[in-house]
Amino acid sequence: QVQLVESGGDLVQPGGSLRLTCVFSGSMFSLYKMGWYRQVLGKQRELVATITSGGSTNYADSVKGRFTISRDSAKKMVYLQMNSLKPEDTAVYYCNANHQLAPSQAYWGQGTQVTVSS
Repeated sequence: QVQLVESGGDLVQPGGSLRLTCVFSGSMFSLYKMGWYRQVLGKQRELVATITSGGSTNYADSVKGRFTISRDSAKKMVYLQMNSLKPEDTAVYYCNANHQLAPSQAYWGQGTQVTVSS
């Protein structure tokens, strides 16, 4: 069974930076495509960024050039470095693990709140 625990959410001023961390508990981390999603109350959860086990990344247009996703296979962690934060980045950020060979095996963390406000 896979468990994901996010941390790093905080209140930050516009233009500031944050780094979110997701800890993966379970086996076969290398077989999972990892991702960050975000959700604002009353709206659908949306993709922020994903990274495959091979290191290929994908970003939402709204965060390209500002956010960077990375993974550490030895530590079984995934990071989201967020720079030049904007108020519209305010959301609950969720870590996702999706088995690359069995897409029905998908897991979510509990979320971490990011608030961008002056």
